[in-house]
Amino acid sequence: MAASKKAIDNANRLRYIRALERFHKSINSYLANSDDLSKEKFVKKVDNGLKLLNRVEEVQLYKGELQDLQTLVKKIIAYKDSDADIEKIKEEITYASNQLDKSKNARRYKKDKHSQSKYKDWE
Repeated sequence: MAASKKAIDNANRLRYIRALERFHKSINSYLANSDDLSKEKFVKKVDNGLKLLNRVEEVQLYKGELQDLQTLVKKIIAYKDSDADIEKIKEEITYASNQLDKSKNARRYKKDKHSQSKYKDWE
């Protein structure tokens, strides 16, 4: 029994999302943990990540966070060919990555601001 078109599309979508996340994580890890940052090593790291990313076909993403991730990955790829300084690249990519994480976490954790006041009517 063959898989349905919907199941195939969903699998392709997940594969693309995981490839984006893997690319982003590898570049972010390199920028954060490398002792000797250089433009040449950054370009090599992006090229290696692109090999994996190009194996997966691009899929249209509709969720806001995933679109932001896709935009960030395209921004990282654009920095590969730019003549910007590696420190400036690191600063901008790290900032954008932190903003992406911030938007993901804002959805997960909701603080009850006035949690004590909701019980005042019970007294």
